Amino acid sequence: MILVTGGTGLIGAHLLFDLALKQDRIRATKRASSDILLTRKIFGYYTSPENADLLFEKIEWVTADLNDVPALSEAFNGVDFVYHCAALISFDPSDEKALRKTNIEGTANLVNLCISNSIKKLCYVSSVAAIGTANMPDENTKWNPEENHNDYAISKYGAEIEVWRSSQEGIDVVIANPGIVIGPGIWDAGSGKIFSKVDNGLNYHFPKVSGFIGVQDVVKSMIGLMETNVINEKFILVAENLSFETVLKITAKALEKPLPKKQLKKWMIALGWVVQKAGSWFGGKRQITRESINGLYQETYYNNSKIKEYLDFEFTPVSKVIQDTALYYKKEQTKE
Repeated sequence: MILVTGGTGLIGAHLLFDLALKQDRIRATKRASSDILLTRKIFGYYTSPENADLLFEKIEWVTADLNDVPALSEAFNGVDFVYHCAALISFDPSDEKALRKTNIEGTANLVNLCISNSIKKLCYVSSVAAIGTANMPDENTKWNPEENHNDYAISKYGAEIEVWRSSQEGIDVVIANPGIVIGPGIWDAGSGKIFSKVDNGLNYHFPKVSGFIGVQDVVKSMIGLMETNVINEKFILVAENLSFETVLKITAKALEKPLPKKQLKKWMIALGWVVQKAGSWFGGKRQITRESINGLYQETYYNNSKIKEYLDFEFTPVSKVIQDTALYYKKEQTKE
């Protein structure tokens, strides 16, 4: 039996589809507020409605928050392999406690159950945010706690420590560190907002360079790592290092929208920070922090050679991923 946490997220849903193509016994966890029909919708992108239904019916759904240990314990009955995709993603400083509670304590709970149930192998979905900083970071780049990391990055690094703890207790583990993951299905969060914002008319771009990857490549890498003898290793999953200006312009072309031609200036973002900070006093969410202002002008080029070496893996060009994702986005907007 395979267990997937976070089965209604972008990576979790795509992972379940690929697993359902080859497995008969799959269990997935979701939060009480999550909608499994989102996962079913994503299944429908890649096969006929009839086959999507058959594949979706292979999944046994369990409502289990990462910090609900009794419910999570039930999800582990008969499980041999675990893909841990569930996480909280937020860059709002007010979510610091929630990030630690979900990403660190929740992962610790899952690790404890992996150990007590003698799980054969665990794949944890981390992030390049948990990779140390350098000119070209790789899997050996050291994390420097003295640097100015955001709360999300700290929580993912803390979760990795918990996963490594399980390896010391005899559990075989692999850690995936994807960059910015692009794929269809969730348009109101994460990278999906790139498509909705460009569609609604985005005038500005910014020069930040980071790593991007298609969600299907993330899933194929994870399954490949679980099905080989590779253990106790981590892998950066980045297809290409690109500027957001490039990504936004490729997206605009794919959606047949005007290209964002103006570059955001630091004073504009700083002004937005002041406005959001004032709004936070009245319960508003903050997406802009002091760290993110500087981060929008950083260039980080991730080294992806390790996964290519271990799996003989070739990534899908990000331009193709964006174009394919844009097609799904446009189809859904037409239906609405």
